[in-house]
Amino acid sequence: MSDAWVLGRARELIAAVQRTDPAEQLRVTATLDELLEETRRRGEPTLVAHLLRAAGLARLVTRDADSAEPLLDEMLTHTRRHGLSLLRADAHALRGRLLVLREQEDAALTEIARALALLDDMPTPEAHFGRRAWDRMLASALNDCWIVLNQLGVYEAAEEVITRAHQAIRDSAGPHEITLQLMNRVKMLLGWGLRLERVGRTEEAGEKFRTAASMTMAVEASFAESLFPRKPGVPAVEQVGILAAALALAAPAAAHVDRLHKLSNETGYPHERLLVTIALARCLVADDRKAEAMQTLLRARDTEAEDTSQPSMRLNLLRELTTLSDEIAGEKERRDETTAPDEDPMRLLRDYATALEDELWSMRESQIATLNTRREHERLSAEHGAITQQAMQDPLTGLPNRRALDERLRALASSTSSEPLSVALVDLDGFKDVNDQHSHAEGDAVLRMVASTLRDALRADDIVARYGGDEFVILLPKAPMPAATQALTRAVKAVASLPRHLSHGVTLSVGQVCLRAQESAEEVLSRADAAMYQAKRRGGNQIASSPSGEDGPFRRGVTHSQGTDPTAHSKDHP
Repeated sequence: MSDAWVLGRARELIAAVQRTDPAEQLRVTATLDELLEETRRRGEPTLVAHLLRAAGLARLVTRDADSAEPLLDEMLTHTRRHGLSLLRADAHALRGRLLVLREQEDAALTEIARALALLDDMPTPEAHFGRRAWDRMLASALNDCWIVLNQLGVYEAAEEVITRAHQAIRDSAGPHEITLQLMNRVKMLLGWGLRLERVGRTEEAGEKFRTAASMTMAVEASFAESLFPRKPGVPAVEQVGILAAALALAAPAAAHVDRLHKLSNETGYPHERLLVTIALARCLVADDRKAEAMQTLLRARDTEAEDTSQPSMRLNLLRELTTLSDEIAGEKERRDETTAPDEDPMRLLRDYATALEDELWSMRESQIATLNTRREHERLSAEHGAITQQAMQDPLTGLPNRRALDERLRALASSTSSEPLSVALVDLDGFKDVNDQHSHAEGDAVLRMVASTLRDALRADDIVARYGGDEFVILLPKAPMPAATQALTRAVKAVASLPRHLSHGVTLSVGQVCLRAQESAEEVLSRADAAMYQAKRRGGNQIASSPSGEDGPFRRGVTHSQGTDPTAHSKDHP
């Protein structure tokens, strides 16, 4: 299975899990877990991030927040470690969706602010991704942000985000992306229209419904070629509840009832059922079947009682139920030829509900302001972090610089959690000849190559820093001498094995020591430097080590050193 096949298969499974029965959803999730394990074995960072997203998203669709959380946390850590900013933004967006499931709406808004701040300052597409793949990833991250904003009913911000998602893929979108974008827009417009009705802005609401209805026609062609499960030859509006609801809400009529009845009993897309139910109830009312409409709304209220993933839509359902109940009660009063007094409890209750809706609308505007404020704060924090990082980073190799090394070494030297701490000073053999015989630009290229090779050859927790010139320092926390030697031997061999046209034949001389009790950072680096010169004197391309105090007491000024062949170094230590 190629990486491209694995990624394509994951996309198919994510499309499938959103519209299938619970048993099939479990099977899809299990398959995604198997693909995730396979990608972890392969170790390609971007592919691992994509499969972490797929496995976490499948659990969010099935509202399994507890098992989604560790996957999303891993995705966030993984993308931060590997510098995958676009997928890191997506991880924040998915964490926002998780927090909505847990009814932590304010925290969800913060996660979306973090995601959008990253996406606002997104760098130019990396060449190895390819433009189409990059656009698809960007649209995916924006869509995941949009879902949370739509769930929270922050429609103005949701509109901005989904427009950006559309712009990201308009030149390279396939049928699936087009279908997804259109259906998401329809869903948002319907929710927005219902929200506007709640504050009495019926004309604006009607415009949203009509726009959504017009979009349903545009979905037909792309839906037939999308990855979504579908019945061949059957129009999309007969298969997708959101689309059927759009036509019905734009013009409620008895003609829509049978279709909506059928779709309300099928497994639909997430958050589709409430829209279908409201549309069905309005069509039943239009057909003078109010009692049936009432029963339809009551059933939905009871069956969706535990769904906390779309609070705004649930309020729409309750408002629909209250409005219809009030209308039925009013008709009964008129039949009885009674006149409600000024103090009619129902009228007072209506006034109270109107006041509450106005207050909620103000809160919604406050949410938008909060989102924008937090988004700007996250952006400025990221800028500050980038400036700080530049001050601590070697511009040529991207490794920590001398200042960052000094701080890190002092911190590790004063902590017991990193014991034993091995320290290695690395010098390049033959590097002066590269500068003299070729050019300093070629020398810089060799330094970058060696820096990258060292980073890849060592353990994830090891720290590689540029010490100055052609010298590097490696810190290996929780690494006794034999384990550190094994890791450093890999690094020496990896550099020696580089193609000559890239390395120009440079090799490594490594001085390896272990931090002693009460030893300062300066003292341990001095011992590592002395050990490195022993490796140089013995011809280079090897490790010379000085054992730590753990083997016995050491007197100041006494150094035990041993020259080392990288292939046999760990056989014995004094």
